[in-house]
Amino acid sequence: MEEQTDKGALHVMAGVEGNHDGRSISPKKFRKKKQQTIDIPKLAEEVRSGLRTSLSKAITLIESSHREHKEQAQKLLQELLPYTGNSIRIGITGVPGAGKSSFIEAFGTMLCNMGKKVAVLAIDPSSSLSGGSILGDKTRMEELSRHKSAFVRPSPSAGTLGGVHKKTRETMLLCEAAGYDVILIETVGVGQSETYVRGMVDFFLLLVLTGAGDELQGMKKGIMELADGIIVHKSDGDNMPKAKKTVREYLQILHFLQPATPGWISKALPVSSIKKIGLTDVWDMICQFEKTIKDSNYWETRRLEQTREWFQSMITDTLIDSFFNNSDKKGQMKSIEKEILQGEITVTQGVTKLFAKDH
Repeated sequence: MEEQTDKGALHVMAGVEGNHDGRSISPKKFRKKKQQTIDIPKLAEEVRSGLRTSLSKAITLIESSHREHKEQAQKLLQELLPYTGNSIRIGITGVPGAGKSSFIEAFGTMLCNMGKKVAVLAIDPSSSLSGGSILGDKTRMEELSRHKSAFVRPSPSAGTLGGVHKKTRETMLLCEAAGYDVILIETVGVGQSETYVRGMVDFFLLLVLTGAGDELQGMKKGIMELADGIIVHKSDGDNMPKAKKTVREYLQILHFLQPATPGWISKALPVSSIKKIGLTDVWDMICQFEKTIKDSNYWETRRLEQTREWFQSMITDTLIDSFFNNSDKKGQMKSIEKEILQGEITVTQGVTKLFAKDH
């Protein structure tokens, strides 16, 4: 099949570029391939049956910025919405070098071996210049990627605040409809917008390294207050005594902070992904959290609040997109920007002018 494709490609190239004596060869009539209509009910059924290729196709459709794809994606979500909401959603963030991917590899594999279906939405940082991203999480999570009960999907953050793709929420719903009962969302790292991640998960996990004394100097109090659990990672070998000391320090700090989730006291645990130490303790902590929050009836309250926040943030995103895609406004912006740069008007006057009804 590949050989036929290559020959066909060479034939087309020869037809377009010409022959060896330089004369142009008129290619045969190339008919523009009609865009194939996606059978949404069929795709929805395939996603529900657990076909990973169909789930990947559905996520690609969700992430597409094409107008027709957007409409089809929403129809797909509508079909699958009744089958969502049955997972535990876990956000995972951490300081640079904390080993988020290695932890997810070990933790996710353990859960799969326990009979869980695990979906990992691994967010790669997008370049602010080219918009490209590394998308290397499948190579960093080789064992988990190969597991029959796991689904690893790297997506570019595309500059989105909070280090998550704009469609992470929708992707999460697709994974739930496909039967994945644990959703792990790996973010780019600790930043000012981690509240965005907190706003879409049930349990928020922060990975740190040993030596809390030095590390806490640069860690914002707000990040700590978002965490339902803290993992002191790479707690093995000669590092173990230091790790235990760090855990004690974090437990003392957490005692004085406002709980991330009402009714739950955030915990700190030592973990080694390489030595497989403490992984079951992390899962026990998450299960205890789920039981405690569901018993207090806050689980559903939080999810409803998250949906409300999602709705409001999408209104903001839509307004921004529609503004910057308005050709009239683009022309006005250039004109007003010129006036600002030449010192004719202030920035505030420029913005007021841009949004005035007569413009």
